[in-house]
Amino acid sequence: MATTGTLPPGSTAPRWAQGAYALSMPQRGMRRLRDRYGDTFTVDVPIFGRSVVISEPAEVKQLFQAGTDDVDNLERNLGRVLGPGSLFAREGEDHRRQRKLLVPPFHGRRLAAYERIVEEETVREMAGWPQGRAFATLPSMMRITLNVILRAVFGAEGAEFAELRALLPRMVTLGSRLAVLPVPPRGRFSPWRRFRAMRREYDAIVGRLISAAERDGALDERDDILAMLVQSRYDDGSAMGRGELADQLITLLTAGHETTATTLAWAVERLRRHPAVLHDLVAEADAGGSALREAALLEVQRTRPVIDIVGRQVKADGVTLGRWTLPKGYTVLVSIVLMHDDDRNFPDARAFDPSRFLGSKPDLYQWVPFGGGSRRCLGAAFATMEMNVVVRTLLRDFVLAPTDERDERWHSRGVASAPAKGGRAVVHRRAHRAAPSTAAPAAAQSRTPATSPTDPTEAG
Repeated sequence: MATTGTLPPGSTAPRWAQGAYALSMPQRGMRRLRDRYGDTFTVDVPIFGRSVVISEPAEVKQLFQAGTDDVDNLERNLGRVLGPGSLFAREGEDHRRQRKLLVPPFHGRRLAAYERIVEEETVREMAGWPQGRAFATLPSMMRITLNVILRAVFGAEGAEFAELRALLPRMVTLGSRLAVLPVPPRGRFSPWRRFRAMRREYDAIVGRLISAAERDGALDERDDILAMLVQSRYDDGSAMGRGELADQLITLLTAGHETTATTLAWAVERLRRHPAVLHDLVAEADAGGSALREAALLEVQRTRPVIDIVGRQVKADGVTLGRWTLPKGYTVLVSIVLMHDDDRNFPDARAFDPSRFLGSKPDLYQWVPFGGGSRRCLGAAFATMEMNVVVRTLLRDFVLAPTDERDERWHSRGVASAPAKGGRAVVHRRAHRAAPSTAAPAAAQSRTPATSPTDPTEAG
C-alpha cells in the first residue's frame, strides 16, 4: 500500500555535496547509502535533481512496465549530446515509432553478416598485440568496436572511414563527460563549443555517406544499417530526414562502441583472475562450444556493469512505486550496481561464478546492464554477439596468462566505468595457429593500420 505524500529516506546534505560524493565514489557510495537508508532512498544530485534510487526487483519491474503517461524519458538525457533526432531524446509515441524502424537490423540474417565483420576486425587488431609483456586491452577493444560500427552501421570505407575513425573517439569521449557534468552550454571557453565544432564535422562526413547511399543503385544488397535506414519508412510513408539519420547513427555508435569495448576489457580483467574458469573456457572454445562463454559474459556484465544507473522521469501528478507515491518531476534511478551486488538476487553475489547462468537466462528485472522496458538497449543482441566473437577469437588465437594481481579498480570515463588499468593482459600466440595476415578485408581497403593511432601498450 502506498504511503501518500511520503518519500523514501535519504541524505539532507546540499546538492553540491551529494554530487561530489556520487562522483568520488559511485559504487561504494551507493552501497553505503543502501546500508544506511534501505533498498529505496532519495538523493539530490546535479543533472538528475531530486531522485529516488531503487534496486528491489519488484519495484524495478513496476517501473519498467509503467506506461509512458506515468513515467518516461529523463528530461536531462543523452539526447542533449546526441541531437534532437536521437532515440534518447524521443518520448512516448514518437519514441515507439522511431524504435520500430531501428529494431530490424539487429536481428536475424543481418547479425550473421555482422559476425564476419567482427571476426575480421578482431583478427586484424590482435595481430599487433605484444607477446609476453603486459599491456592494456581497452584501447584495442575500442578500436575493434569502432571499426565494426563504422562498417556495420555507417557502411563507411575509404576517406569517410578514416575521417570518422579519427574524429569519433574524441567526440564520444568529450560527449560522455559532458553528459554527466553540469557544464554551462555557453561561453567562450565552454567545452560544449568544442563539441559543437566536432558535431559539425561529423554531420558533413555523414552527409556524404547519406548522399552516396541515396545514389547507390544496389542499396538493397547492402547489409549496413545506414542503407537500411535510408530505405525505411514510418507508418505514414515518410522517410527519416538527414539530421535525424545523423542523430541515429551517432546514437547507435555511442550505445554500442564504448560500453561494449569496456565490457570486453573487464572480461579480460575478470578471466585472468579466475584461472579455473579461463581453463574451462579455452577447452570449450577448442571443442567448438559456447555455453560457458556466453554465461561468463553474462557474469562479467553482472559483476562489472559499465553503466551504473538507468532512469525515468515521473510525468503524472503522482505515481505509486512499491510503498511510495512519487510526485511529478521526480527522477527514478535504477541502481544496476546495487541490484547485481545483492545476495537475494544472486547468491554469493560478490563471487565471479559463470555457472550461475549455465542452462538459464537471467531475469531481466534483476540483471539489467542493458536497461529495461521500452527503453532497453535495442542493440543488446548486437553487443552480445560482438563480445562473444571477440572473446572466442582471443581464446582461439592466444594464451591469456592468469594473474594473482589485485582486482583493477573502477575508473569513471563519464558515462561508462572502466578498469583503471585498462584491462591489462599478458598473452602468447597459441603455437598451433599461424599468425594471421594483417591485410585489410576488401570492404575496408585504404584505411589506416589497426594499430594506430594509439599503441595498445600505452594505456595503463
